[in-house]
Amino acid sequence: MGRVFKVELDGKIYRCKSCDNPLAFVDDVLSRSFSCSQGRAYLFENVVNVSVGKEENRLMLSGTHTVADVSCCGCGQLLGWKYMIASDKNQKYKEGKLVLERWRITEDLSDEYNVNALSSDLVYP
Repeated sequence: MGRVFKVELDGKIYRCKSCDNPLAFVDDVLSRSFSCSQGRAYLFENVVNVSVGKEENRLMLSGTHTVADVSCCGCGQLLGWKYMIASDKNQKYKEGKLVLERWRITEDLSDEYNVNALSSDLVYP
């Protein structure tokens, strides 16, 4: 095993909720209508700083798929899964895409809001 190098991302991104590791650009979300056992999940085109586990067949809401668990390379936290093979031809668009569980990631808003600028404009009576 070699050393794991972390990819830094600039702009609006999602990060691992456990260790703040950058994972994906907000613009790389293909769908926000996926589900996991804990609620919502997002389908991504590209995700970085993750490790992909062993492939296994899993029965999901949309049928049986060959998937692999995806974990944060910073802290090892399970984040979601990667679709490797979809058995149904209508589900082939998922192959190679990654699903991150919404409750395990956080959106980095630092480029959208400047907290210091907002606090200096406040006037207290």
